[in-house]
Amino acid sequence: MLLLNAHPDHNRPLDPADADMLGLEAARNVERFLAYRPNHSPTPLLALPHLASQVGVAAIHVKDESQRLGLGSFKALGGSYAVIRLVLEEASRELGRTVDVNELQTPAVREIAERITVGCATDGNHGKSVAAGATLVGAKAAIFVHSGVTDERVAAIAQFGANIIRVEGTYDDSVAEAERICHENGWIVVSDTSWPGYERIPGLVMQGYTAMLQEALRELPAPPTHVFMQAGVGGLAAAVAGHFDIVFGTVRPKFIVVEPDRAACLYQSATAGQPVRIEPGAPTIMAMLECYEPSLVAWRILSRKADAFMTVSEENAADTMRQLANPGGRDPAIVAGESGAAGLTGLLHALSSAWVKLGLDSSSRIFVINTEGATDQARYEAIVGRSPSDVLA
Repeated sequence: MLLLNAHPDHNRPLDPADADMLGLEAARNVERFLAYRPNHSPTPLLALPHLASQVGVAAIHVKDESQRLGLGSFKALGGSYAVIRLVLEEASRELGRTVDVNELQTPAVREIAERITVGCATDGNHGKSVAAGATLVGAKAAIFVHSGVTDERVAAIAQFGANIIRVEGTYDDSVAEAERICHENGWIVVSDTSWPGYERIPGLVMQGYTAMLQEALRELPAPPTHVFMQAGVGGLAAAVAGHFDIVFGTVRPKFIVVEPDRAACLYQSATAGQPVRIEPGAPTIMAMLECYEPSLVAWRILSRKADAFMTVSEENAADTMRQLANPGGRDPAIVAGESGAAGLTGLLHALSSAWVKLGLDSSSRIFVINTEGATDQARYEAIVGRSPSDVLA
């Protein structure tokens, strides 16, 4: 399904706080922080000329986040960046001076970090990032996982020494439980979704994502005309839409939000003209996108800067995973998890049914992000029929 954005705020300027959060200066600061990460290197931007020719567009470029900081997803940029920022801010308060990232491993800062516990709910990737950030700075982490998080994803979080707290129900249930227990214990909630009165920290998480956009913009041979971006609560989609609006201004690319048809809280919010919570239904294989209520910060941005909202099916997503694993021509093989392939899935679905409404034609240049690799290898192999290592061999 496709819904063009008819919200009264569509194409209005960003809120000043959002423009500051996602601006060029903030992005440069995120990249400076990344330089202090021991395993940092930019992720590749991959061109798919054969697929572009097949579907009738000029270019398709994929920012491949499957190996970001060794954590397997773009989320490595957000949660861990927010944890580092929060620890440095607390150290600045306690030491009475500005403490920068180059002091992160000093005894004085480590002693302060050891007294801090950060907590969050997760579908898998965000919790792994928060836990990794806590390990990096010497803080503690409490990660709340709901019933749909697979054992493999839980184990990937636990390897960072996090306290795993299981919650019955959905992702949204785990968000509520994380907020309640963290408040009771004086822990810092580092969530990638926001609610009334809680916006700054999710904003830091979103700010962390701007680093990969700057990497991509330095490599793209020409500005994109269309961006198809997957969304759960909407944080990544809003970060991309907001940052590209700042970079490109009035000539920004068309921006399309892509969600699973089984968890389309932003699509339904766009239909209603305001953020709404939807009722959980059957689970989706796009587990990282299985969210039922949008982030308020994300909605504020997307209501202004998204040009359309669309949904894709389970079969659509699985087909795209297989297509990326078995490319034609000289296109590179890409290991994309179920959620990672969703943005490209949106493009392929739109080309089959809605290309006129979105202005897609033979001159269109598409940008998408493979947001995760095979974070659940067993599920990946069941869908693709090969292991990730075989795909890349």
